[in-house]
Amino acid sequence: MGSDVTASGTGEDATRRYYETSDVDAFYDIVWGGEDIHTGIYAHEREPIADASRRTVQELADRLQGTLGPERTVLDLGSGYGGTARYLADRFGCRVVALNLSEAQNERHRAANASRGLGDLIEVVTGSFHDVPYADGHFDAVCSLEAFCHSGDRNRVLSEAVRVLTPGGALAFTDLMADEEVPAEVLHTAVSRLGVDALATPTFYLRLLGELGLGSVDFADHSDQVERHYVRLTDETRAKEADLRAVISPGYVDGLLANLPLWVDAAGAGRLRWGIFSGRRPGA
Repeated sequence: MGSDVTASGTGEDATRRYYETSDVDAFYDIVWGGEDIHTGIYAHEREPIADASRRTVQELADRLQGTLGPERTVLDLGSGYGGTARYLADRFGCRVVALNLSEAQNERHRAANASRGLGDLIEVVTGSFHDVPYADGHFDAVCSLEAFCHSGDRNRVLSEAVRVLTPGGALAFTDLMADEEVPAEVLHTAVSRLGVDALATPTFYLRLLGELGLGSVDFADHSDQVERHYVRLTDETRAKEADLRAVISPGYVDGLLANLPLWVDAAGAGRLRWGIFSGRRPGA
């Protein structure tokens, strides 16, 4: 696929519909752990999904080291259930603004923050990462974990992320991507559930970050983790199928069991890429 190909529109309606269902909630809770809902970095092939996903958060947070502390603020784009926000607030003592499209997820996020004594450090905002409701240079750091794959206008998302960074601020994000040589139609059946027509590529992001003026741009390539992650998701879904069917609509479970192997096959064929991007906005 071309490195600048994205879906028409922003895909926000599809994303909102996807995440604001009890079926999706229950799946992420039972299979994924309900905290960090993104690809994991696995220490071994049978490691729990939740542990591997938390390791991803830790490695991304390492790239924000030095920019965050008790007097600093980070913006988490597409914050989901708030696992990343809580980790950053707890580790750095920083303030976190968690911007997320799904109010259903945000309600659960706020409740978890309150129960863990982090409600004063984390502000959960319902909104779009295509139109970040903050002034230029407002944040010391911006992060996101596997949310941009839902966007149909990734140029705009990254432009917004850089716009709200203070001079000297750090950006770090992960995303699920296509290999450079894979035509969009090859992955269409798998990615359609994300509400977009195509995925970005590493080259697209690296070029765009450079064009937006970021320095020290880096891509830590963990593409070797994608197949293992989707194998683990598929295995866990099958192992917990009875539990899932007790709380999730049969059609949703059937769809999972049909869709997840497509991701396993795509990853095994080298068609997917994944890793951690980072960079700094020049300045003080």
